[in-house]
Amino acid sequence: MIALLFVVMYFMMIRPQQKRRREAEQMQSALAPGDEVVTIGGLHGTVTVVEDDTVLLEVAPGVQTRYARPAVARVVKRAEAPEAETISEEAESVKE
Repeated sequence: MIALLFVVMYFMMIRPQQKRRREAEQMQSALAPGDEVVTIGGLHGTVTVVEDDTVLLEVAPGVQTRYARPAVARVVKRAEAPEAETISEEAESVKE
C-alpha cells in the first residue's frame, strides 16, 4: 500500500515538476537577440546580448539591464529568423 502511494506521488507531483523544469531550461537556452521576454519580476524587455549565464535586456530605448538566464520567465515574442529575411531579400533582388 505504501509503495502504491509513492508511485502515485511520483506521477502526480515529481514527474510534472521535472517536465516543467526541462521546458524552462530549454526555453532559456534558446534565447536569442531580438526576443521579447518577461522576467520573473514582471519586467518586459528585448534581448540584445546572450552570454553564457547572463542576458542583456533593453527595457527602454538606450537602457539595458543584465539578468541571469533563469530570471527569464517566458518569451512573449520570438525574433524572426535572420536567415528567412536574407533569403526573401535575395529572392526579391533576383526577381528584379
